Amino acid sequence: MDDRSDIFYKKKGLPPGTPVFVGKTREEEVKITVLDYDRERLETLAPAEADGCRAYLDRPTTTWINVDGLHQAEVIEKLGNCIGLHPLTTEDILHTRQRPKIDIYDDYVYLVVRMPEYFSATHKIGLEQVSFVLGKNYLVTFQEKEGDTFDAVRNRIKNNQGRIRKMGPDYLAYALLDSIVDNYFGLLEQVGEQIEVLEEELVDNPTPATLHKIHSLKREMILLRKSIWPLRELVNSLQREEIPFISESITFFLKDLYDHTIQVLETVETYRDIISGMLDMYLSSVSNRMNEIMKVLTIYAAIFIPLTFIAGVYGMNFNPAASPFNMPELNWYFGYPAALLLMAAVATALLIFFRKKEWL
Repeated sequence: MDDRSDIFYKKKGLPPGTPVFVGKTREEEVKITVLDYDRERLETLAPAEADGCRAYLDRPTTTWINVDGLHQAEVIEKLGNCIGLHPLTTEDILHTRQRPKIDIYDDYVYLVVRMPEYFSATHKIGLEQVSFVLGKNYLVTFQEKEGDTFDAVRNRIKNNQGRIRKMGPDYLAYALLDSIVDNYFGLLEQVGEQIEVLEEELVDNPTPATLHKIHSLKREMILLRKSIWPLRELVNSLQREEIPFISESITFFLKDLYDHTIQVLETVETYRDIISGMLDMYLSSVSNRMNEIMKVLTIYAAIFIPLTFIAGVYGMNFNPAASPFNMPELNWYFGYPAALLLMAAVATALLIFFRKKEWL
């Protein structure tokens, strides 16, 4: 059973809003971390309880609640009820096959993005779903597993660097989105290096394994494009539409973020074109190699055809005395070496001819 059929199987017959986890099953516990801060103070709580987060949401400070792990649906449902999430939002959080989107509710804004990860050992790209719930003075992020690209943002909060402690949760959401988009740039650098290696391999010695690598990389680019294209539309909606809980001062930062998503998308499109060209290059290279092989075989055949003809003429079985045609060389003492010399002369003449034609 593939992933899509497994999704339909899990949700078959259930009413909308039913909290069912769809994704990779994990053994570790769901981890909830709370960062509550303003300009003067910072409070960290890890691990936190799902039903104890409401007290932070009522404070006038900025609260960031991060959830690592979605495989325990009851924990996510309890936290969603504590925050006041709509059942459809909770369902979307647990459904890890969502495409990037934005949903606007009365009390919060719900965002879904895909966070990339590059596995250098296998040269594969992984995409993890990250959900954002942005409220008046809080931001809740839901991740599939522990480990992300937000450490730089956490350090800025803990060390009170930049403007992040002076701004609200909307700026925090922007900072996290910017961190995800920046991670795409790092991933594309790795892909670019892989493309350079494949190009050298195509020129030196293309093999069926090379073709497999090209097809694999092409699938990875399609996967990236499917996550970047809707992310661009999401960021565009954030900066252009009047969305609650996003102040006008954040619009300028969102414009810069939108420009970054455009750069990522253009890079992905460029790499797709390069990879498609590499596929054509591979087919042309294989075809050229086959043509070279066929040319060499044809030249050898062209050389041996007259030699075979000469050998066939003097290898016919008949009685020379009974023939009306006289072939004195059959009874000649030097007939055999003369035939060999004739063959060598014909072969040499053909080789000289092919060399002058630059076929060899």
